[in-house]
Amino acid sequence: MTVGRVTLREVCRQDRTGVKPGEAADLPYLGLESIESGTGRLATGDLSKTPEAPQAVSFAFGPQHVLYGKLRPYLNKVFLPDSSGKCSTEIIPLLPRANLDRRYLAYFLRARPTVERISAKTAGARMPRADMDFVLGLDLPLPPVDEQRGIVDVLSRAERIVRLRREAQAKAQAVIPALFLDMFGDPATNPSSWPTSRLGEVLRNGPTNGLYKPQSAYGSGTPILRIDGFYDGQVEDLARLKRIRIDCEAELDHFALTTGDIVINRVNSPEYLGKSAIIPRLGEPTVYESNMMRFAVDTRKLLPEFAIALLQQPSSRRHFLARAKHAINQSSINQQDVKSLPVILPPLVMQSRFEQRCRAVQSVITRQDNALAKATAAFDALLARTFA
Repeated sequence: MTVGRVTLREVCRQDRTGVKPGEAADLPYLGLESIESGTGRLATGDLSKTPEAPQAVSFAFGPQHVLYGKLRPYLNKVFLPDSSGKCSTEIIPLLPRANLDRRYLAYFLRARPTVERISAKTAGARMPRADMDFVLGLDLPLPPVDEQRGIVDVLSRAERIVRLRREAQAKAQAVIPALFLDMFGDPATNPSSWPTSRLGEVLRNGPTNGLYKPQSAYGSGTPILRIDGFYDGQVEDLARLKRIRIDCEAELDHFALTTGDIVINRVNSPEYLGKSAIIPRLGEPTVYESNMMRFAVDTRKLLPEFAIALLQQPSSRRHFLARAKHAINQSSINQQDVKSLPVILPPLVMQSRFEQRCRAVQSVITRQDNALAKATAAFDALLARTFA
């Protein structure tokens, strides 16, 4: 059977029904930060636990909509609500027509080729937003609705495997924070009375802001680490980094990353602000984007693996959020905010012992990461074939 192709606007429309501040107070509010990146799920786990609505206009939604996060489209934030609510205007409620299953639409929007096409229109922008005219102009295959539902069933089973792998990965990743607390206690209360300092006093260099390039510079050249390239203290996949053209050797030298460096997100929505990662062994020169900072610790006082574990602690996140400067749809921290972070300084021998244990745990995490990567690649390939 030949499957026809249509543009999204032929089978779907934006539903920007506004809700004024104070209206529909009984409806839960959904902010962009409440939608997980790439999973189609809520970070809060429950729509009723989402944050209170700000004093601004929001959009109404219901169980007939697909919610599409237009800010930073590379974060791939798509959600299928099962009840009514109101959402940030950075989230667009899409209303499919009768000949388009909304779950099929959600999978199309989450497919990597779709995300990459939309993101390519915004690359290099400081606050990229999807061009909704461009989004609605995308074409997709449109089989009959009953076939769409059969496809959704296959995709859902494949995604369940990914979800189970991700849950196993999360359990493995929880070991290192638990190990940190067991060995050193909560840095906020410092129950072992370790010596303390400010992060800025135990740095070898930095922090320094990253490289800004216009959209036209992206596409080939030197790999660049962006904020979507690291989570939970670790860089995700060096092979999938985007590339940019570097103007000169001096520019490369100034912004080049080194194994053991730490990067920290300085501009983002609140849930990602201050997230950090340690730089692994690099296969080629790599630079970092302007919305993050880079620094290196003085290893005579602070070891990198200990430092990155310290940065993952809730007390570090609270420190950065308390000092964040908030604007519409984004927050930021500066170099002084990073330097002023209180740090505990256990003896280096204990930090070294912690690093050794982390390496053993990391081998387990690596195995779980590889299993998740394979499951995710299979799911992504299935999505790509479905909507090719």
